[in-house]
Amino acid sequence: MEQVDVVVVGGGIGGLTCAYCLAQEGMQVLVLERGDHPGSKNVTGGRIYLRPLQSYLPEILNAAPLERAVTKEVITMMGEDSSCTVQFTSDKFREQPLHSHTILRSRFDKWFGERVIEKGGFIIPQRRVTDLMKDDGRIVGVVSEEEEIPANVVVAADGALSLMAEQAGLRGPLAPRYAAVALKEVIKFTPEIIEERFGLAPGEGAAHLFFGSITQGIFGGGFLYTNRDTISLGVVLGIESFVQSGQAAETHQIFEAFKDRKEIASLLKDGKLVEYSAHLIPEGGNRPLPQPYGDGILVVGDAAGFTLNLGVTVRGMEYAVASGYLAAQTIKKAKVMGDFSASTLAQYETLLRESFVLQDMNTFRNSLDILENRRMVGFYPQWICKVLEEIFWIGEGPKKRISATAWNGVKEGLLNPTGLKDLWRLKRI
Repeated sequence: MEQVDVVVVGGGIGGLTCAYCLAQEGMQVLVLERGDHPGSKNVTGGRIYLRPLQSYLPEILNAAPLERAVTKEVITMMGEDSSCTVQFTSDKFREQPLHSHTILRSRFDKWFGERVIEKGGFIIPQRRVTDLMKDDGRIVGVVSEEEEIPANVVVAADGALSLMAEQAGLRGPLAPRYAAVALKEVIKFTPEIIEERFGLAPGEGAAHLFFGSITQGIFGGGFLYTNRDTISLGVVLGIESFVQSGQAAETHQIFEAFKDRKEIASLLKDGKLVEYSAHLIPEGGNRPLPQPYGDGILVVGDAAGFTLNLGVTVRGMEYAVASGYLAAQTIKKAKVMGDFSASTLAQYETLLRESFVLQDMNTFRNSLDILENRRMVGFYPQWICKVLEEIFWIGEGPKKRISATAWNGVKEGLLNPTGLKDLWRLKRI
């Protein structure tokens, strides 16, 4: 094959963003996607935050087939046989430009791929990239199914495991601590049922996160996102935590037990399962690559470690879009200079540091250390549910003062060395 300007490995949202930006400038861009089409293997659950991206791809975001504008945030803490739900909504979430949307990546990525093709980019599906081409240490293309494809620059957008970044020497294998298995179902309802069941206005959506006993002591949690005529329901389980727990149940059994909870089963009534998927994902370890570039290569999105778990939300898609966009700007300048060496492509890291991507990564760099505390998914949800149960319970004898019940609960859960230590650690996020 003749040399092209850029080969993008992976047709996810980060790789497609880069390809789109370069193709519309007339550069020769080839996207190699191992699935049947962009998004066909994506398991994202999922929501995308739009405001951080307004200066990047407004024409794409404004036209994209997104699902519902998220106007309701819900968090449920689950004990063994009880639960507590906190719900929040605000008119600020309805202001333009909208704050965030739910998204089905199989639909969105396929649509986005079509826009790349319209701009003159090429997307080849069902193509697995197995190796990098190198010349005196510099990346000069890729090998796909024994075919050499030379390129001035390779963009590694091949997800959390990123064989390309590993072969380029920019990272080692993904450590179990920073990986998780995600299991997801897409369940179909009419839009009217979704809006009635979740208390939503037409077109509006909810993002619902769950944590506590549902993961059976394993670091992770559950999620539910409302789409146009489906909901995305799933669990995420940390790989290292799962192994260390000695858990007898398999991951799918944990997912089924989650679905069987009364709080969840009532939300799924009369729904039709239309999709099931499981995949390895990054667990928001906040450990981005120390150097996301090299001679002839840039790394974007999940492949570069640009994910962030804040407990109340998990972010990644906006980082993928931003990094793909900034990679494209770097490549365009490199082509003008006729220099695709690491010294020129280092501008990519500079742009990342000036953007919200690496600034967020730095601000919340300690979040995983706090969230993986087993008391966060074990003791605290059960403790909160127990205190609330005692407050609301009316038994046979006289009832204690509510203030006394609450104070006793605070002393039991927080006013002890372990509780105070956990509180002190929370200030780091």
